[in-house]
Amino acid sequence: MNGSAFAEHEDRWILGLRGLDVTKISVDYQLSLLLGSDAWVVLEGPCRLSQGPAAGDGPQEMLDPGQQDVAAALALFGAKVVSALAFKTGSLRMVFDNGLHLSCRADPSFEAWQVTGPAGWRFVSLPSGDLAVWSGAEAAGGDEDG
Repeated sequence: MNGSAFAEHEDRWILGLRGLDVTKISVDYQLSLLLGSDAWVVLEGPCRLSQGPAAGDGPQEMLDPGQQDVAAALALFGAKVVSALAFKTGSLRMVFDNGLHLSCRADPSFEAWQVTGPAGWRFVSLPSGDLAVWSGAEAAGGDEDG
């Protein structure tokens, strides 16, 4: 994950995950994807895994990490990230080179997902439907921007 590849826009952040492969998938009461060697996507709330265009009528699977109902996510192993966006409303959208799309919305009761990586970058979907963002410098100083 390249810190310089992060870019803030009015309604979203472009995450610096492009080109990273899913190298590990872990399941407990959350679904964790290791990207490369040091970037993590941790999903705690229900997510949608779909095939084909984001707005298309392709096959869709609901993933529920809290119930360990995430078998469909195994198809992400080895896939390369093509696009990763964190919306300021607390949603996450990722696209992979095998045609799969992963979409997670904010949850009203808990942090639905988070993305962490080297240099202290961290993105967290907050229960309020907001997005908390820490850069490497802010993480070292304890500042928060959301």
